Amino acid sequence: MSLRWAGLAVALAALAALGVAYYVQDFDGLYPCPLCLLERWPYRMVILLGLLAAILGGVPARLILLLAVLALLGDAAIAAVHVGVEFHWWQSPLPECNGILTPGAPLPMIPAKPCDEPSFLIPRLPISMAAMNFIYAAVFALSLAAYIAPKRRRHA
Repeated sequence: MSLRWAGLAVALAALAALGVAYYVQDFDGLYPCPLCLLERWPYRMVILLGLLAAILGGVPARLILLLAVLALLGDAAIAAVHVGVEFHWWQSPLPECNGILTPGAPLPMIPAKPCDEPSFLIPRLPISMAAMNFIYAAVFALSLAAYIAPKRRRHA
């Protein structure tokens, strides 16, 4: 597969992740918390980077797809923080999630859904949407990194 096609595939895979998030939000009634909404931004960036790689191709595409890997690793990190919040290992860093008051700042909005309340796509499967996103983003990033890594030629 050329880097142009890889860019298109990357954009479609990121679009699929966003599509699932919006589908469960709009049709299954799983309302997102502020951390859930934050986890969507890297996918938006990956869609743009993938399309840009598909347009440019060649060496620029490889560098652009490397940026997509970094965005996906960032998303995996956000999802890991979210999973920790769901397990009550730590508080959310977002003031909207826990009502942290900062002197001189406006009062934080109360989220429609608390960040420490997991959302389950499949009720009998004990893995939250944040945990599924962590797995998806990490596997996506590692797969893309392996694909764009320079191939070493064997000398016979």
